[in-house]
Amino acid sequence: MKHKKVLVTGSSGFIGSHVVDALEEQGYKVVLFDAVPSKYIHNNCEEFTGDILKPSVIQKAMEGCDIVYHFAAQADIATSNDKPVQTIKTNVIGTQNVLESARKHKVKRFIFASTIYVYSELGSFYRISKQASEKIIEEYQREFALDYTILRYGSLYGPRANEFNFISNALLQALKNKKIVRPGNGDEVREYIHVKDAARLSVDALDDKFRNKHLIISGNQQIKVKELLFMIKEIFGGDIEIEFSPEKELYHYEITPYNYKPQVAKRIIPDTYYDLGQGLMDHIYDLAMNMDKKNGAKKRQPVWKRKK
Repeated sequence: MKHKKVLVTGSSGFIGSHVVDALEEQGYKVVLFDAVPSKYIHNNCEEFTGDILKPSVIQKAMEGCDIVYHFAAQADIATSNDKPVQTIKTNVIGTQNVLESARKHKVKRFIFASTIYVYSELGSFYRISKQASEKIIEEYQREFALDYTILRYGSLYGPRANEFNFISNALLQALKNKKIVRPGNGDEVREYIHVKDAARLSVDALDDKFRNKHLIISGNQQIKVKELLFMIKEIFGGDIEIEFSPEKELYHYEITPYNYKPQVAKRIIPDTYYDLGQGLMDHIYDLAMNMDKKNGAKKRQPVWKRKK
């Protein structure tokens, strides 16, 4: 293997932690970097805890690394609207700090976690911060020959999801309240991809053919949000209520994000992938087991299968 040591910033997070797993499976030596220690760390991983706004800490973590995956970011769109200054500092200045360290360490590839919201006028300051970061990364390549691959993620779901992840939030509502409340009418269209498929594609992106390219990592099947919610209802045996509230989600697209023209990206899809229904079942089981652990329960039937 040409490249052996990889730094992953945001290694404690949703997609970051799964990319760490996928890299290890491919035989890479992974260095973890995040503001908080990872709950998913393996024994053979080196870990640094720090702030991407402090360059000296990043420099130390990056020593000897050939590749950098940069996932550390403020990723919640609603929070980015409420906290624009912090979002721009973390997502833009933080990215520049990691880039500059990568340049000094002569890193061979900089992999950046962007979003399909760069195609949109929605997404608030989160989208703007990713657009700005992409341009800075492109300029670093032109000026300093720091090669990159930009990954524009679509709608991810699966274990370890953030609290603001739609599917995870909907499943938790179903488990706890037997009711899912969703803003809007449910006609919004998404292309969900399981986080493990996305992580595997993120490692595939290291192929030389994706050097200095922009890639879309998204699902290959479109589904309306209300169809997804009815699928969840069926998985729960019809024993949940679905309610669509009249207000719309202010910062999210309905059918497509494509109303802005950044650098053209190629879509990358897995040869095999998680079936959405099976992925939902696995995610429900994972959430239910975590709920049982928090409640002190020991080996027993998961809460979503229990009868009253």
